[in-house]
Amino acid sequence: GRRRASADRPPTAVPAASRAGRNLPAAIGVGVALGALIVVPLFFFLPAFLAVLAAAVAIGIGEMARAVRRSGAHPPLVPLAAGGVLTVGLAWFAGPDALCLGLLVTVLGTMIWRLGDGPGNYQRDLTAATLIAVYVPFLAGFAALLAAAPDDGHLRVLVTLVAVVLSDTGGYAAGVAFGKHPMAPTISPKKSWEGFAGSVTAAAVGSAVLLWLLFDVAPWWGALFGTAISCAAVLGDLAESMIKRDLGVKDMSNLLPGHGGLMDRLDSILFAVPTAYLLLAVFVPVAG
Repeated sequence: GRRRASADRPPTAVPAASRAGRNLPAAIGVGVALGALIVVPLFFFLPAFLAVLAAAVAIGIGEMARAVRRSGAHPPLVPLAAGGVLTVGLAWFAGPDALCLGLLVTVLGTMIWRLGDGPGNYQRDLTAATLIAVYVPFLAGFAALLAAAPDDGHLRVLVTLVAVVLSDTGGYAAGVAFGKHPMAPTISPKKSWEGFAGSVTAAAVGSAVLLWLLFDVAPWWGALFGTAISCAAVLGDLAESMIKRDLGVKDMSNLLPGHGGLMDRLDSILFAVPTAYLLLAVFVPVAG
C-alpha cells in the first residue's frame, strides 16, 4: 500500500520540469560529449571528422526513415544510408559539384531499389526518400565542404558550430527568463520572440569576436554572419518541429538523453552549415 507522509517522512518531492522542456543536466552532458566528438578530430586528425560526419548522416537517415513510417511511407533504408555516406564523401574529396552528384546518385539508387518492392505506394515512398536525401546528407555535405577547405577548414567548422551553440544557448536563456510572446505556437509552443532575440544577439556578438580573431574579418561582417547563422538555425529547428508535428512524434528517437534523437540535435546545424559555407566563401575566400 501507499505509505502516508508524516513529519518524519515528508512526501517525496517530484522534480519540477524545466520551462524549456529539457532535462538540463543530461542535455548539457550530452552536448559537451558531442562537442568533444566533433572538435577533437577536427583539430587533431581531420579525416576522423569525416568518419564522425558519415556516421551522423547514417544515424540521422535511419531516424528519419523510421519516423516517416508513421505516415505510411516506407523509404528504403539501405540505398539512402549508402548514398548519404557517399554524398558527404564526394563533397569532402571533390567539392560542391560532387555533392550535387551524390544527391542525384542517392535519389536514382533509391528509385531503382524501391522498384523491387512493386508499384504499390511507389510515389509516396519515393517522395519521402527524396525528402530525407535532401534534408540529411545533402545539407550535411556542406559541413564536409567547410572542413575540406585547405589550411583553415577546421576553423570554418568551428565558427559555425560556435555560432549555433551561442544561438541555442542565448535563445534558451532569454526564453526561460523573458519568454512571453510565442513565436510559432502551432509548430513549437515553447519558442518565443524574446528567445529568438536572445539567439540572434548571442550569435551575432560571439561571431563578431570570433571571426575577427580567427579570420581578421571586420566585426560588423562577423555580426552579420552570426545573425544569419542564428536565423538559419531557428528555421531548421522550426522545420523539424513541423515535420515531427505532422508525423505525430515528440522526438525522432531516444538516443540522446535530454535531446531526443540525433536529428533533434542536428536540425539547426543542418540549416546552418549551407549558410555558413556561402557566407564564408564571401568573407574568407579560399585561396586557390
